[in-house]
Amino acid sequence: MNLVAAVLLVALVPAPAAPEHVALGDSYAAGTGAGGESGECKRSDGAHPALLAAARGAALLFEACAGATTAEVAGQAQRVSRHTALVTITVGGNDAGFVDVMTTCVLRGEEACLQRVEVAERFARTDLPGRLAGLYAAVRARTAARVLVMGYPRVFEPDPCPLGLGERKRQALNRATDALVEVTAAEAGKAGFVFVDVRDEFAGHGVCGDSPWVHGARLPVGESYHPNRAGQESGYLPALAAAAG
Repeated sequence: MNLVAAVLLVALVPAPAAPEHVALGDSYAAGTGAGGESGECKRSDGAHPALLAAARGAALLFEACAGATTAEVAGQAQRVSRHTALVTITVGGNDAGFVDVMTTCVLRGEEACLQRVEVAERFARTDLPGRLAGLYAAVRARTAARVLVMGYPRVFEPDPCPLGLGERKRQALNRATDALVEVTAAEAGKAGFVFVDVRDEFAGHGVCGDSPWVHGARLPVGESYHPNRAGQESGYLPALAAAAG
């Protein structure tokens, strides 16, 4: 093959499409609990980033991973480029130790639960802002794309609950979620990102609700207190789609 022919052949081969949407975050972004999870990161095609990309025919780079903290999401963010059109991020719960919070509240008494929640809430108010600010700065340094920071739903409804979690425990856990959401919203705003609050979308559909969009305690344990498929489709996705424009 001569040089001219080689150049023409290269010109005719389409360049690989750059991902339009890069999804970063933890298990809530990965869709753990939505069904069909695969790999160590427990990603599901029922996760809201995957559902949005499929609906819009967009190329998705799905980096979200169960258990991820802000430091690990900063590593995920290395996949964001100047060609990226949309970035979604959900993170903060693992930094604040919410897995241990839930374990404590499910397995131990009320006082132990309230104390552990207080520690998590204090962390969210004092330590988490700096971690989020650093992550958001790292993302912005890589792209001028639209960045949507997704919040967390309140997990529990106030209705009588036959799951071993009394009213004070559930109130404390929801209050800790509110603290996490408020801090995340504030830091997202400072970074010039759009915060997407899903608490209203999930209202009435938490654990102990008539039609829950969040799993209660279940096996595999890692799916406990995560949105189910309906939570991803009917809670997260409409809020994400509206914010993405």
